[in-house]
Amino acid sequence: MNQEIQAVQPDTTPLNTVQTNAKVPDQSSLTNEAIAARFERIAELLEAQNANPYRVGAYRGAAKTLRELHVPAVRILQQEGVAGLRKLPGIGESLARSILQLAGNGTLGLLEQLQGEVEAEQILSTVAGIGPKLAERIHEQLGIETLRDLYAAAVDGRLGQVPGFGAVRQRAVRETLQGRLPMLQQARYIASDKTMPAEPSVEELLDVDAEYRSKVERNLLPRIAPRRFNPSNTAWLPILHTQRASNEYTALFSNTKRAHDLNQQRNWVVIYRDEVSGGGQWTVVTQPTGRLATQRVVRGRERECELLYATRGVIEGSQDKQVSSGNQNNERASTHVDSAPHDSHDPRQSLSQQPDTA
Repeated sequence: MNQEIQAVQPDTTPLNTVQTNAKVPDQSSLTNEAIAARFERIAELLEAQNANPYRVGAYRGAAKTLRELHVPAVRILQQEGVAGLRKLPGIGESLARSILQLAGNGTLGLLEQLQGEVEAEQILSTVAGIGPKLAERIHEQLGIETLRDLYAAAVDGRLGQVPGFGAVRQRAVRETLQGRLPMLQQARYIASDKTMPAEPSVEELLDVDAEYRSKVERNLLPRIAPRRFNPSNTAWLPILHTQRASNEYTALFSNTKRAHDLNQQRNWVVIYRDEVSGGGQWTVVTQPTGRLATQRVVRGRERECELLYATRGVIEGSQDKQVSSGNQNNERASTHVDSAPHDSHDPRQSLSQQPDTA
């Protein structure tokens, strides 16, 4: 049964500006109660959106732990790091890192996603040297939505793929974010290739996309009222919480300005992976032209999708060798082809321009 979820008003608990040093910044106003209130809000939204009851209970349990804690959680973070937080009852790695995120920049990405109010370009343009236009290109080409992911892209060189980003500017971004987000090196998926979690296969992402669109078609999902581009506060945006093995996902239609401008807000699907599973965000769209025309593809991983569809016989496979040599990730994709979803999306809905990635 469809449910309408009214958007929750944003928390206005004041947070101090992040200090530019090598330690966790002083967040004296980030009390245990303030953190607990945010966790409670996430639990309420997850529950209203039919998420896994275990996830709901985890956030409520963490809120209870924080309210009963006599020592400020931020002090534990400053003195013992994330490992210290994980010693607390009900605080696992994901929740500990959520507290770390709050201490670093005063926001919780998951809460913003659940409330439908993420605006990636605004976040990226807060970095010195990145204006609105450049932020839009970064977001569009790399699918980057957070400062943490921007830092990772500056470290591994992906920013160099964006016009206007040479070595000097990439170094400037790294140095700026090291100051603004001093605990970034504790994020296990940024430090090095050895600690970076594997991306999910395109098969898995396409399967989540297919589940989302199928349930939207059958009117089986709860809906939220996004704050952006929604002056009437209508609960129109369907949201899905689902799981594949150990990966927890949230999927919803893109609600960016570009999606609305191109009338693609009910075509482009944004998929988020929960932080405890390694985080990440991908956009799935209907390919407008070429060998993959009318097929659903993961933006930025078109070659993997091409190999996947060719292996299943959905498209001609004559270019398989070129595809394989063109992308180092294809070995991973080729091992996940047995149950790849075949989308028969109406070609009349195919887009005429490349999408953004949110």
